[in-house]
Amino acid sequence: MNKSNKLGINSICVHVGEVKDEQFKGAISPIYMSTSYAFDGVDVKRYPRYLNTPNQEMLCKKIAALERTEDALIFSSGMAAISSAMLAFLKRGDHVIIQQVIYGGTYNFVVTEFDKYGIEYSFTESDKAADFKALIKENTRILYIETPSNPLLGITDMREIADVAKEKNIITMIDNTFASPINQNPVDFGIDIILHSATKYMGGHSDISAGAVAASKEHIEQIWKTAINFGGNLSDQTVWLLERSLKTLNLRVKEQTKNAQIMAEYFESNADIDRVYYPGLKSHPQYKIAKKQMKGFGAMLSFELKKGIDAMKFQNSLQLIKPSMSLAGVESTTVSPTQTTHALLSEEQRLERGIKAGLIRFSVGIEETDDLIADIEQAIKKATN
Repeated sequence: MNKSNKLGINSICVHVGEVKDEQFKGAISPIYMSTSYAFDGVDVKRYPRYLNTPNQEMLCKKIAALERTEDALIFSSGMAAISSAMLAFLKRGDHVIIQQVIYGGTYNFVVTEFDKYGIEYSFTESDKAADFKALIKENTRILYIETPSNPLLGITDMREIADVAKEKNIITMIDNTFASPINQNPVDFGIDIILHSATKYMGGHSDISAGAVAASKEHIEQIWKTAINFGGNLSDQTVWLLERSLKTLNLRVKEQTKNAQIMAEYFESNADIDRVYYPGLKSHPQYKIAKKQMKGFGAMLSFELKKGIDAMKFQNSLQLIKPSMSLAGVESTTVSPTQTTHALLSEEQRLERGIKAGLIRFSVGIEETDDLIADIEQAIKKATN
């Protein structure tokens, strides 16, 4: 385990993974923009695509410390991290089991690319460990989960999944984007490899595209061998910006999580909302599991508008909250999963996953909740037929 975990979470966010300014003693990390480094007489042969420039190397230490793992890697996007990690452990003839309700980009990657590689895959019917266990075959190499899931905030019992995998010496992977390292550390529950779209909470300001993988040194070494062939590295300027953003990760996410609980309770009491998906509500079917494995319930929620309220007209009527493709910035945003994250699925596939036309995914920001509620109410009035 990373020794830096003896520090408090804010201290880790601020201080671990800094690049020391030995020359001028500046308070923040300098940027090393070089794409060409010496190869003779040096301890490390550095090259941007090898994910080991000074800024890249030190940022990985911060992410590993936040996720309580031995090591980490950073990438140009969440999908670069996911694809590099999965293909590092899969070859022709291997089999992977994937949770049914996952990010649409991950689903599309699997169904579009794996057949080309001769990799078999199965999707579970639910997020229960028994469903994963029933699909395991001799050639199963990975169990892949996402909790909380996108966009319905389903909760998967990480300990149960890890136990099922360890019985068969299978690797476990999790997309931990929605929780962030602040609200959940999957390594504590036996999960092997932790994935993030660092574009989201780690970046936090809707101006960075990045991905991250955190795991043991052994697993990171294997992922690195595949990743350097795909070239999904970040520019060092973006690396610097991400390290800057991570300094306030705990402060931002805690405020967003507090606001999300308030908003979820408001939606649950609102007659214009048919259903709310948020693991912090006692009405959530997996509330007890979420309470057991999460330190906070996160800042993401989804809700279904009552029939007769047009989802797009509602979002276009918002004045403070921004209809926007991404999530997890300090500003609150909404999105229609049917038109964005899960647009590549057929309508039948979306309905099988419970994703309806009136579903709105809500990324809660740091604004005052009274202002958010007022904006929601005026938009509902304008969108009601």
